[in-house]
Amino acid sequence: MEFRYLGNSGLKISEITYGNWLTHGSQVENDVATACVHAALDAGITTFDTADVYANTAAETVLGNALKDERRESLEIFTKVYFPTGPKGHNDTGLSRKHILESINGSLRRLQTDYVDLYQAHRYDVETPLEETMQAFADVVRAGKALYIGVSEWTAEELRAGHALAKELGIQLVSNQPQYSMLWRVIEEEVVPASEDLGISQIVWSPVAQGVLSGKYKPGAAVPAGSRAADEKGGADMIKRWLADDVLMAVQKLRSVAEEAGLTMAQLAVAWVLQNRNVASAIIGASRPEQVASNVQATGVRLDAGTLARIDEAIGGLAERDPARTQAPATRLA
Repeated sequence: MEFRYLGNSGLKISEITYGNWLTHGSQVENDVATACVHAALDAGITTFDTADVYANTAAETVLGNALKDERRESLEIFTKVYFPTGPKGHNDTGLSRKHILESINGSLRRLQTDYVDLYQAHRYDVETPLEETMQAFADVVRAGKALYIGVSEWTAEELRAGHALAKELGIQLVSNQPQYSMLWRVIEEEVVPASEDLGISQIVWSPVAQGVLSGKYKPGAAVPAGSRAADEKGGADMIKRWLADDVLMAVQKLRSVAEEAGLTMAQLAVAWVLQNRNVASAIIGASRPEQVASNVQATGVRLDAGTLARIDEAIGGLAERDPARTQAPATRLA
């Protein structure tokens, strides 16, 4: 496993982060989830990402149980706040001071730890003053409940505003967690340049485009049984935009590229996002331990210019690049 600094901080995280969105507490049984976490540890992964909203807090509980016997100082544990949780009452959502300070306590309890290494705003809250949000985050850091602050899916403008306030408050805003893959490249034009200026890293999710870039979905064919596209608990909704035949045909062109690079298609997809120097880590999920052992092989891979050009040629104009697709919800979800 190789490691990278997170933003301009002194914190190093593993190039591959294990994330439990859509799996723990939902798609897979707890014993399988625990086995996946242990497979990640065995593979050298030290960084684990979750959120209070995943499976309505159950994912944090599963991760906390799986990591409870590990040396805490050897791990980097990340979680997030914003989306509705619990009974989803009028204050159970957003980035208000009330919701942030109550949510961090719940997350720490479920994760069975005194602090998280990174506490992230899961989205930008258009209904709460940014000053209130950042002051609450500063208080979380000063209380020792989080070491660093991050965000997720913020625009370049939002990152600049948040970073300026964090600096005034004496805390470090070190990361952004956007979607990023060969098929979804909306951060490249605005978010990445702004982040490089500010000393912010990307921790990217869905590098394999919900599994589509693994090549297991074939154009014109039924989705495989047991796959994310067949999951009615949420996975199918997330992946359906990538199941158009033109996308699936383009993805199949990557098979020969991966083979020549000595990689599986999923490994190629993860390695591709790690070629971006502003990406500190790629988040992978798993429903089976062997998936972790396979995808972690993307760490340390260097793709040459010819390989990168062939990938761009295969995907062509199917990749989404519009920076306007990175945006806050129009209104808070309640």
